[in-house]
Amino acid sequence: MLYTMSIALVLLTVIGAANPAPAQQVHLPPAVSQGQGMGAPPLKSGDDIQKQQAIAANLQRQAEIRRDTEKMFQLSSELKEYLDKTGQGVMSVDAIKKAEQIEKLAHGVKSKMKQLF
Repeated sequence: MLYTMSIALVLLTVIGAANPAPAQQVHLPPAVSQGQGMGAPPLKSGDDIQKQQAIAANLQRQAEIRRDTEKMFQLSSELKEYLDKTGQGVMSVDAIKKAEQIEKLAHGVKSKMKQLF
């Protein structure tokens, strides 16, 4: 009898180990557990988000190019007026600084124009 009970216990242990434990229920936040038709906002795919980010970055880049170009135009006009007034071969420190600013802005605009989005 003890032998039969020990065999039965071993069989129950083997059968219990062979059956996987019942799956645990995953608790999701309300926004995720509701389906599309349940009033949840539609989820956007990664491609749509990347496209929107690329468009926004491109618009920002264009605005920066426009702003820098306007600043270059302003500085160039001021530098031209200064050179027309003085007519000398020697430039002031202020005029040299304006020329350097124009150069930096020109390099920045050039590099921004080469960027691809």
